[in-house]
Amino acid sequence: MAAPPPGPAPIDVDVKTQFSTREGTYRLLAPSEYSRPNRVPLSTQASNPVRVSFANVDDHSDSGERICFNVGRELYFYIYKGVRKVRIRRQRRLDLNKPIDKRIYKGTQPTCHDINQMAAGPESIFLLVGFTTGQVQLVDPVRKENSKLFNEERLIDKTRVTCIKWLPASESLFLVSHASGQMYLYNEELACGSGAPGYTQLKHGETFTIYTSKSKSVRNPLLRWAVGSGAINEFAFSPDSTYLACASQDGFLRVFHFEHMELYGSMRSYFGGLLCVCWSPDGCYIATGGEDDLVTVWSFVERRVVARGHGHRSWVSVVAFDPYTTSIKDTEPLDFSGSDEEFGREGVMCRQSRANSTLSRLSQQADDCPLSVTYRFGSVGHDTQLCLWDLTEDVLFPHQPLSHARTQTNITYSTSPIFTNSSPVGSLPRSNSLPHSVISGVGHFATMTLQDYSRERYSEKEHKRNCNIGRASGKSGERTQTSSSSSSSSQWQMFSLTKGRSDSSRLLGSPPCPHMHEVPVLEPLVCKKIARERLTVLQFLEDCVVTACQEGFICTWVRPGRGVSIPISAFHTTTVLLS
Repeated sequence: MAAPPPGPAPIDVDVKTQFSTREGTYRLLAPSEYSRPNRVPLSTQASNPVRVSFANVDDHSDSGERICFNVGRELYFYIYKGVRKVRIRRQRRLDLNKPIDKRIYKGTQPTCHDINQMAAGPESIFLLVGFTTGQVQLVDPVRKENSKLFNEERLIDKTRVTCIKWLPASESLFLVSHASGQMYLYNEELACGSGAPGYTQLKHGETFTIYTSKSKSVRNPLLRWAVGSGAINEFAFSPDSTYLACASQDGFLRVFHFEHMELYGSMRSYFGGLLCVCWSPDGCYIATGGEDDLVTVWSFVERRVVARGHGHRSWVSVVAFDPYTTSIKDTEPLDFSGSDEEFGREGVMCRQSRANSTLSRLSQQADDCPLSVTYRFGSVGHDTQLCLWDLTEDVLFPHQPLSHARTQTNITYSTSPIFTNSSPVGSLPRSNSLPHSVISGVGHFATMTLQDYSRERYSEKEHKRNCNIGRASGKSGERTQTSSSSSSSSQWQMFSLTKGRSDSSRLLGSPPCPHMHEVPVLEPLVCKKIARERLTVLQFLEDCVVTACQEGFICTWVRPGRGVSIPISAFHTTTVLLS
């Protein structure tokens, strides 16, 4: 008698399929084919992080979005089946369960990729892919063509590609960062030389040097940036494409004026490297995360840390702002305009003065009319948890009176992530900031030097997986009593960072790295385990939130009111797939 077929895998009740916020409940969408492909099991510890790239293509149908993701040695390109039902009228023979393009690489693995939004169309898409061995490939997954290969002989850089992005509003220029701490600017229309490139120094500053090619003919790379003393894990351009923020393994966030190649400001983690960075939609704030298990919010205008978020129990791998629930009411965007000639010392002071006056005007409006400011951002980490954070005016303007009725939230979604004075926002609660007097564990953490803390709790071996800095306790919503003041230019000169500085513990208490009791400590609005393996992707779309874990499962979380109700069996099926 034949043995009965094996039953379904046990359901992991710890992995959540929905979570609630003030605006409603986010629910996991039934899985699509690409979120559960039949792949050979891979070693999640040794493989590169799974990354996801999206492209919007106007093909006169409901299937305008494309999704690209890498798993191990494989690279997939699919039609994205999100909240909207895919209706293909002119392409009825197309099997949506099969990828548009699939590539398997030998001898190397994809590490990151980016799609050129300026040149994306239904007939052609420019996709850049970086690899563990340092090469960069330009492919067209629609035409299934291999266009060009940069750094083919690894003469430019032999280390792993950590981040790659097309320059905003450019169809030919792109920037590549490597584990060596170098960044290279390429033009896809130019070829690389047959020999190793020679460089001459173009510009030098604190902790960075910029080189240009010695070659008489124009060839790739156009520029070489040497930044910090460790790998550049991620970089991001500001919304106006003027500034570049870099998160490095040496623990520093550095913000550059990209065109003028000047260092605008910097910040340091408590210890360990910074792994991720992102800009707020209006360019006023930068969020980072890394090996100190914290998310840190840095003010672009004031050039200081304004808040730290404590909720993860391991390394933070991705931070991202949600432009569709971030709202500023009764205000205008900060003015960072100015001519190119203004960027010198006088130009920076001029922009700083204009921005500070705008901030003062925003603060003064709290006395005359209700001022409602909320930035929503999220983070995912190696602890398999998704955290959502609200950053409101009680943190951004701690010395100003609060607006009226901070008891409940009524946030509605805008159709565009651009701020307007008529954004539909209700009264917003205060951020979940912890009172300094009741911070448990974190207070001890903040008073230790970086070396002492590293020796006591965070050796490299112990912190590989699921380490914890201690859970902070306190009443949510209690107002923080102190905040660090804006740092003047003299303070920044006092704490200026030199390349190769080893005694990083002296930075504690300085503007780049304030003590924990000097800034508000935020608690997450939501903190849920949503995967079994470490999370590596978090992207906010108009009608959903997209996450991915190291196993290669792509999950779509429907925003409140944006999708139909999903049977509980669909959640069980998804959970079984994750088990």
